[in-house]
Amino acid sequence: MSVAVLLFLGLGLWAAAEGRRNRCYLNRTEEYCVCYNLSEETIGSLIQCLPATVVKFQGGDVERFIAFPIGELDPSAIEMLGSLIVQKIIIGNVLVPEILLARVLRFFSYTHVRELAYESCIFQGTGDWSDMDGQDLPIRSLSFHNVSSAPLTGREQAFSSLSRWLESLEELAVTGCRVTSLPCAIGRVFRALRSLNLAQNSLSDGSLTPAFCQGAFPQLQELSLRHNNLSSYHGVCEGLGLLQELWHLDLSHNELTADPSSSCQWPASLRHFNLSNTGLDEVPTPLPPNLEVLDMSHNHLRAVDVSLSSLKKLFLNQNLLQAVPSLRNYPMLDTLHLDNNSIGELPRDEVKLLGRLQDVAVAHNPFSCSCSGAGGLQALAATGHLGQGWPGGYRCHSPAQYQGWLVAQVPVSVPHCDLAALVAPLCVALALLGVAGAVFVVRARPCRRA
Repeated sequence: MSVAVLLFLGLGLWAAAEGRRNRCYLNRTEEYCVCYNLSEETIGSLIQCLPATVVKFQGGDVERFIAFPIGELDPSAIEMLGSLIVQKIIIGNVLVPEILLARVLRFFSYTHVRELAYESCIFQGTGDWSDMDGQDLPIRSLSFHNVSSAPLTGREQAFSSLSRWLESLEELAVTGCRVTSLPCAIGRVFRALRSLNLAQNSLSDGSLTPAFCQGAFPQLQELSLRHNNLSSYHGVCEGLGLLQELWHLDLSHNELTADPSSSCQWPASLRHFNLSNTGLDEVPTPLPPNLEVLDMSHNHLRAVDVSLSSLKKLFLNQNLLQAVPSLRNYPMLDTLHLDNNSIGELPRDEVKLLGRLQDVAVAHNPFSCSCSGAGGLQALAATGHLGQGWPGGYRCHSPAQYQGWLVAQVPVSVPHCDLAALVAPLCVALALLGVAGAVFVVRARPCRRA
């Protein structure tokens, strides 16, 4: 059997796609190869994928290959596999019998593949994973999206056989897979995992404490729980309390409520916190004490009155704020987004503070284009830090004569906005000129002799 057959059989990929039979297509610019309807008879098409770093196999049912004999590779085949440059394998729309997957997974140990992704696949039955006992693989990133399989509960033995590999895995994503729970023993296998994405599943508050139990995911730094069934801000806090290395947490797209009487403390390591689209009408407390990035966009906040001395980036767009939060509460802030709120005017003292930031966005608010209101925004735009929304996203809501105008077009010159400020100096100048003239006349008048 040729090396190419061994490689792609080892990946468990035999596809069937109508209209694109027996072909692989290589995009040389992106070093990306897509294969459809592979078969042993047409294996020659795989040669096109040799220059690719990413290979995707689309469609098919590999069940008929369960009885196919898979033997050990000879030295020349191993050498050839080691010479391939493919770094990532994507498997899409495939029915995968686990017994076959368990038998061929060890072939990855001869390659340099570091990323393996399954998309819209069905894992069928159970496999005998004993051949993987003590086996290491080069794969460090593993992802499953819209994948169905038998429940994870009760499959601890399979994970035990894969422990040599899984304990070195760095990134894991299980998204859109209707996961409702994660057994504690499974989490303890992932000793080196840095990033875990569990978005678009069915996890609830009560499923977090068992999943993130003592000893589970000890090195975890990034966790995404977006689009789940979480409801309690403090329940999530308590469920994740043992993740002492957690640095980035995404709870967006969960309908959360906060219990002001709770004293739960978030891990002190937490720096990035995403609470966007969580239905909150006030800032929940406590917040992680050492936050650097806080995203509370797309909520129902009417005021933000918290102090975070280490905060650098604050995203509050798409809320109900009527005023700019006091920047004195955030001495380290460099980014502030306030688009799509109910802010009418920027106070003069806040404009000065906003001008010190690197990235400010206040577009699509109902601005009052009084001289001070329009002048403040124009002054802020002059600093060059007002963001991409200027000037098109900044329009006047009032007064009536400027409604619909671009804020940038509103006249804010001194003659237009403060006539008194122009007239007063002129009057003083005329008065001084008059006095000077009188003095000159007196001095110029000839003296009469007695």
